[in-house]
Amino acid sequence: MNEVDVGVPSAKLPIRVKLAYGLGSAAYGIKDNGFAYFLLLFYGTVVGLEPALAGTALLIALLVDAVSDPVVGYWSDNTRSRLGRRHPFMYASAIPVALCYFLLWQPPELTNQGLFFYLLTFAILIRTLITFFETPSSALMPELTQDYDERTTVQAWRHFFGWAGGALLAVFMFGFLLVPTENYPIGTLNREGYETYGLIAGGLMFIIILLSALGTQSHVRITDFPERPAKNLRTIFGEIFELLKDRSFLALFISGMASAAAGGLTAALTFLMLTYFWEFTSIQIFYWTAMVLVSATLGLLVAPRVARWLGKRRAVITLGVIAFLLQPAAVVLRLLGWLPENGDPRLFPMLLTLQTIDLGMIIAMQAILASMVADLVEQAEVKTGRRNEGVFFAAITFIKKTNQGIGTFIAGMLLQVVAFPSGVAPSEVPADTVWNLGALLVPCQYLLWIIMLVAIGFYRIDRGQHEEHLRVLAER
Repeated sequence: MNEVDVGVPSAKLPIRVKLAYGLGSAAYGIKDNGFAYFLLLFYGTVVGLEPALAGTALLIALLVDAVSDPVVGYWSDNTRSRLGRRHPFMYASAIPVALCYFLLWQPPELTNQGLFFYLLTFAILIRTLITFFETPSSALMPELTQDYDERTTVQAWRHFFGWAGGALLAVFMFGFLLVPTENYPIGTLNREGYETYGLIAGGLMFIIILLSALGTQSHVRITDFPERPAKNLRTIFGEIFELLKDRSFLALFISGMASAAAGGLTAALTFLMLTYFWEFTSIQIFYWTAMVLVSATLGLLVAPRVARWLGKRRAVITLGVIAFLLQPAAVVLRLLGWLPENGDPRLFPMLLTLQTIDLGMIIAMQAILASMVADLVEQAEVKTGRRNEGVFFAAITFIKKTNQGIGTFIAGMLLQVVAFPSGVAPSEVPADTVWNLGALLVPCQYLLWIIMLVAIGFYRIDRGQHEEHLRVLAER
């Protein structure tokens, strides 16, 4: 083999490498933001596909991911090339991801059934293709640093870019694309704006993927890993399940799935709630979206500090409790009649402050969870002798996608249950329908957050155990 070992990854990474690694998540953030916030709104209220069918299409695509994510992760773990294990996948994904994302937002005139299969096809394609970038890109992190605290800092940067990238494009949408016109008096129903968004978003994803791949290429470990013979699918999945049955991993996986589903449910209904439940104006929604950048910055600052202070598991539980209390709070207060009426000038700043803090805590929590997954890599290597970053981070990719799959599916069901009308002004939606939507949303959020908090309590790897794993590996 021509690859040579360039040594153990350093504890502290150059800022340019952190930025390049973090930037890669902006491509996923754009896709994630579009799926979570706009896709159900676009297909369910603009294009006219039944919301339940739209949610079902996204759930089916998620089930396909249950197979594709670990396979891509395993494949990248066992790839040997002059570019390393991960970068061949990252470079190859750029054009297909951009093209399919563009086409997703350009549906032709079809029947309800035709729209369902169009959405299903491109949801599967995009989810699968983005996996070829996001999973190998995420899996670079344990190779870049083995330091317990530095991993949280690196993940904080990645989550900052992921949220900020999606938020910036959403701000652009509300500022320039989803604006009222003569043909579309309600800005959020402007079909031409969504179509233009697809073109811009696809181009940005292409550029970001290439910049991130090039920016991390020179720092990646090109290591003389032993060649592993090709194996059949049964053996591959046997090795994958051997890794994934670890108790700490299962705790992270269930916890991440529940929190992602809660976030996805909230995100899928956010703009519907802002428009119909709170009756905010387009400019208020614009400011609401822009404040995500503040939340992302808050998460970047909070995650490393809280994790270093409390330890990773306790930090996640603490931040999760805060999010658990804050996320449904506004809707609960409104249902109880304890908030100012819609249109009151006090309402918007109150809710905006609550949302900004809550989302910042969620972003910090997500960064720490991803750092905890990285710490599983050395534990698994001690037990099995294999480096399987790709398999573990495939789980992170899958968890991220859960917020559009399960969360959007639940959102579609809720809209179907309350018989939410399609393409109408806020004044035309019955008050009972809006109230019922809020009343159903809150218990779903609470249930998912409780599952998340209970599950994370079973994670067991702390700083001392991580350092012991590194010591054992160094002796080998």
